[in-house]
Amino acid sequence: MPSSSHSHSFRLTPTDYSALVERATAGPELYWKRESERLSWNTAPTHAQCEKQSWFAGGMLNASVNCLDRHLETRGDQKALVWQAEDAGRVLTFTYKTLYEHVCRMANVLRDQGIQAGDRVAIHLPSVPEGLIAMLACARIGAIHVVLFGGFSPEAIADRLADSGAALVITANVGRRGAKRIPFKATLDAALDLRPETLAVNAVLVVGVTDDEVGMKPGRDRWLASLLEKAAPDCAPQNMPSSAPLFLLYTSGSTGKPKGVVHGTGGYLVWASYTHELVFDHQDGDIFWCTADIGWITGHTYGVYGPLLNGGTVLLFEGMPSSPAPGRWWNVIQDHKVTTFYTSPTAIRALMREGDAVVQRYDLSSLRVLGTVGEPISQEAWSWFNDHVGGGRCAFVDTWWQTESGGIMISPVPGAVREKPASATLPLPGVHPVLLDEKGTLREGATEGVLCLKGSWPGRALSIWNDDGLFERTYLQPYPGYYFTGDGARRDEDGYYWITGRVDDVINVSGHRIGSAEIEDALATEVTIAESAAIGIPHDLKGQGIVVYVVPRDNAPDDLHIRAAKAITSKVGRYAAPERIHVVPDLPKTRSGKSVRRLLRKIACGETEGFGDLSTLADPEIVEALIRIIQTPQD
Repeated sequence: MPSSSHSHSFRLTPTDYSALVERATAGPELYWKRESERLSWNTAPTHAQCEKQSWFAGGMLNASVNCLDRHLETRGDQKALVWQAEDAGRVLTFTYKTLYEHVCRMANVLRDQGIQAGDRVAIHLPSVPEGLIAMLACARIGAIHVVLFGGFSPEAIADRLADSGAALVITANVGRRGAKRIPFKATLDAALDLRPETLAVNAVLVVGVTDDEVGMKPGRDRWLASLLEKAAPDCAPQNMPSSAPLFLLYTSGSTGKPKGVVHGTGGYLVWASYTHELVFDHQDGDIFWCTADIGWITGHTYGVYGPLLNGGTVLLFEGMPSSPAPGRWWNVIQDHKVTTFYTSPTAIRALMREGDAVVQRYDLSSLRVLGTVGEPISQEAWSWFNDHVGGGRCAFVDTWWQTESGGIMISPVPGAVREKPASATLPLPGVHPVLLDEKGTLREGATEGVLCLKGSWPGRALSIWNDDGLFERTYLQPYPGYYFTGDGARRDEDGYYWITGRVDDVINVSGHRIGSAEIEDALATEVTIAESAAIGIPHDLKGQGIVVYVVPRDNAPDDLHIRAAKAITSKVGRYAAPERIHVVPDLPKTRSGKSVRRLLRKIACGETEGFGDLSTLADPEIVEALIRIIQTPQD
């Protein structure tokens, strides 16, 4: 849909946008130096990009000061955060002044617990205000926050606590999901009991989300509310170098061990502010709702940092899209007059199933910009979201980026870049994507290939925690001279990019990236399984679903399917539960012993031909055997 059909006025015209692209390309040093002025620096940076990945060298600043303190004079009484509880009648509103006071109290509590600049603090909370407050409180004292998704298993939490060396954890007694209670504290306790000798955690602060009682370990566990009551509402901020880590966020890769992606302070904040303003056409009075959990990068950059850096209002919702009844999200948009709504294709597909009549019951006229993130969106879902939720009058930004990029990289820009349904469209000014073939040769014009990025940008991750070598090997060595994204893409005759999905062994389930190796490592703990392979197949709701093949040891039990499923959910988390588990005699392997996932994927999708040359397989007949086992209707 061309931008001219939008009924809103936007900050940028196509001419303005072209000028930005030209400036960013012709003089990146000057361009990014100027963009760094969107932050308040205690010491201004000497220049923009330096050696390797260091941005804004010499600069000193504090992230929470940039999100809060500098707005107090002009926006002190403006809403900074609106929290809508699951109960429709319960809303908490924080102005910039009250949010500042809450953050300072939390920061003082952390300091009283012995947390200093550089220490890691884990945050394991449902969608309650304390999550956002804890992130900014860590930033205020220079501590590095490590937010842990609420769906992680005890094993997954223990892995991340051990790797990060977190000294303190902030958790909740429970989380609410409709009538269900999610046992946050019990899950954390199980994680801390798994292998205490590997953990540095010496304090657990507990948010009382409900009145539910939980076990408290004397000397380690404290209720947070009683500590906050005694804390002062002012806290001197720690002056931090631009290159100091702001947070770690763990992402699944094609190797089994989760990677702690390290994001710096100055570069990340510039990128969060720049992309939030540009892509969402941020204007005064906007109410910004990003539906992502703060346990993911989207929740960090566009649920917390981007909107607050730009003096906006963040909406945080505790509940689910359709609880207690279909239409709950539309009700929230109507009640809070949300202007900018950023969600995932998975959520859109689920909401489509409820029917058009549900959406039509609500007044969504406050919406100005719609956005999607996490996976490519289908044309059908794009059109439904645009027509039924946006009424055909909103800008639609289908954004491509990833944990490691820190913020949006390829996206339409309202009023400036014409949209094409299901295309991520064009790179933002200062972003330089390329398409390469498998040998690393540059492909020009309309083509398809491996998506890589030339040069750097302020939001790029600094490294992987405790493993600089792994960062180099994962992102910089596969295609020397370029940053490897792990995605494939197509570029059309207009230069627009269409993301085609992962080229490595990472499965994207509802926007959650899950390494196949992570699932296979979990299955390796089940003694009755000799080997396994996990693949992703198309799923009409989740984007991709997980299918697992397991090869049993001799005398395997009849309940092997159940054991395999339990191994995955207990080691990785419920969100990694497979759609199907196939027990098979063997896997198709090359003569060197490598499983051929391409074939496993085709068989799982019901294909019976077009497998290519099978003569390189150690046992070509296994393909026919698998087709018979997997595609034969069960009685």
